[in-house]
Amino acid sequence: MRRFDKSILSQFDFISMILIIPLVLMSNWLIGEAVPVLAEKQLAYVGVALIAFSIVFFLPIRRMSWLIPFIYWGNILLLLAVEFFGHSRLGAQRWIDIPFINATIQPSEFVKPALILMLAYLINKTPPPPDGYHLKDFAKLSLYILLPFILIAKEPDLGTALVLLLIGYGVLFFVGIYWKITATIVATILLLSPLVYKYGLHDYQKTRIKDFLSEKPSYHVQQSIIAIGSGGWTGKDKENATQTQMKFLPIATSDFIFAFVVERTGFLGALGLILIYVLLILHLLSLALFYKDYYIKVVTVAISFMIFIYMGVNISMTIGYAPVVGVPLPMFSYGGSSFLNFMILFAIMQNLITFRYRDMYDRGGKKSFL
Repeated sequence: MRRFDKSILSQFDFISMILIIPLVLMSNWLIGEAVPVLAEKQLAYVGVALIAFSIVFFLPIRRMSWLIPFIYWGNILLLLAVEFFGHSRLGAQRWIDIPFINATIQPSEFVKPALILMLAYLINKTPPPPDGYHLKDFAKLSLYILLPFILIAKEPDLGTALVLLLIGYGVLFFVGIYWKITATIVATILLLSPLVYKYGLHDYQKTRIKDFLSEKPSYHVQQSIIAIGSGGWTGKDKENATQTQMKFLPIATSDFIFAFVVERTGFLGALGLILIYVLLILHLLSLALFYKDYYIKVVTVAISFMIFIYMGVNISMTIGYAPVVGVPLPMFSYGGSSFLNFMILFAIMQNLITFRYRDMYDRGGKKSFL
């Protein structure tokens, strides 16, 4: 741990924190209306996440960068442990029992920050040439992305696995990939997609896609669309928000919370929520473009991609434009693990930005700190 220095406040990125606050406040308000007990639990999750944020923020991450490979491979071992000792729920083997305290952990949640840090570590160690990474370096970096993807997809948890895949390769394309590799990947995806659908997906995953493509949406999506349509321009008051209050809208505090937002606050409220996400994503991308340091570049762009993917998929599925998958609205849906993950990632980002001068000087580092 490092001591607090008032001068670090001049380097702290307040904009991202200011944009997160309305998400947390609005989320807790809506969850409290739907299920008051869950709102109390969500506040506890927020408290735990803030404590974790404070701890991670003051860690000397750059000086401890040698630990990053151990963190990554430790998470891979946890994913392998799921394969042999995992706890099953509803046909999915994703959890590990913690002895003596009657609790479980889901290792796939810890892999996201571990993978992002590992990519930052590797890219900072071997930056891309002017025309982007060529085949050898691209294959090496791909190994670190594909390994957790395969292990998580096998659980099965295709949603989380695809998020990791998109974030990993999104980072690589952002920092630079040789154009022939990009063209080959696009062509391969187009050619193999039918085979992946036929032989690579489980029956329940195919059912979700068929429900999405069918003329009549599933019951969950129907109720979500009704809730969204009933919200109008400015929304309904609590008593008249019947889709939520009468429990027609399923999973109103997590997967379908966006439909709840529109029912209560209308089109204008939904537009305001989306605008906050857009501003946050654009701000993070601006940081990734501004700083030359690859640690900052990789972490900021990874968080922005993660928010975009989660937000895009969650909103799309509530209005019938994507298959129903268990992807939360980032920092908004009820739940502790997703919120904690984002806060840890933001803490890492803030740490890398705020302490970049001190850490680089102490390490006898670079002349350019931007």
